[in-house]
Amino acid sequence: MENINYIKHLNGVFLLFSKDGRLNPTHISIYVALFQFWNNYHFPKDFYVNRDELMQFAKIGSKTTYHKCIKELHHWKYIVYEPSHNPFHGSKIKMFNFGTSDGQVLYPNPNNNGTSNGQALVSINKPLQTIKNNTNETKLDQPKNQNEVISFFEKEHWSALEAKKFFNHYQGIGWRVGGKTKIVDWKATARNWMLKAEELKAEKTEVEASQQMDNLKTSTHKNYHEPL
Repeated sequence: MENINYIKHLNGVFLLFSKDGRLNPTHISIYVALFQFWNNYHFPKDFYVNRDELMQFAKIGSKTTYHKCIKELHHWKYIVYEPSHNPFHGSKIKMFNFGTSDGQVLYPNPNNNGTSNGQALVSINKPLQTIKNNTNETKLDQPKNQNEVISFFEKEHWSALEAKKFFNHYQGIGWRVGGKTKIVDWKATARNWMLKAEELKAEKTEVEASQQMDNLKTSTHKNYHEPL
């Protein structure tokens, strides 16, 4: 078992997320799901996960997207991922402790066109000190106001209406997930909201397309003696 400080770890890794332009909401959703499993297992050195269970927890519907993102998290040194070909065994996961000065992640060197050569280690120790000294500027548990949420959603290419829906929902339940667990990083929660909205939009499009196809179907043997 590792000695993990829950808050320091999440503060550290979410700060790294905010500075890493390679990540999208799916990467963060998978990481948060993995962290919850790790927490439930009391932070062992490594543990095993079931793909379907992890996808359900992370709200991911596509296996292709899941495999792409979890492999990238492994490649970018956020986790160690050892896939299993045995569905009854599960994939092996190792998590790094980002709540200490040893927590590090690899960033691509822009002079090397994103290749692994020449990558520089970025320590999270200094950013964590920044959090302590500037709590008003880096407070992540909830936004300052609705306008900050709207600005963030527009930056992510989402409408102000969707931003207001998100703000009103979490404002009404005290900025807690499910009304129980206090949010650590509202921006990560917002990205998960966007991911879920995309999935719902895709499902709605599929349903509408299916209904349209059903409406186009007509019988080739119509009984003209039937009353209108």
